[in-house]
Amino acid sequence: MTTVVKCPICGKGVVWGEISPYRPFCCKRCQLIDLGEWADEEKRIPSHGDLSESEDWSEDNNEH
Repeated sequence: MTTVVKCPICGKGVVWGEISPYRPFCCKRCQLIDLGEWADEEKRIPSHGDLSESEDWSEDNNEH
């Protein structure tokens, strides 16, 4: 059974296997577009706080 997924950039069908070296992307171009979106911070993983809260937590952890 062959699994086909949609390229997250252009929507083209991509075979999920060795035949598709850029999976889940259909080609190097779509892979680089996605990388550029992450680098430009157009995409990001949501968090529950800002950076200062994370820094405060790690400083508190180092005191023990």
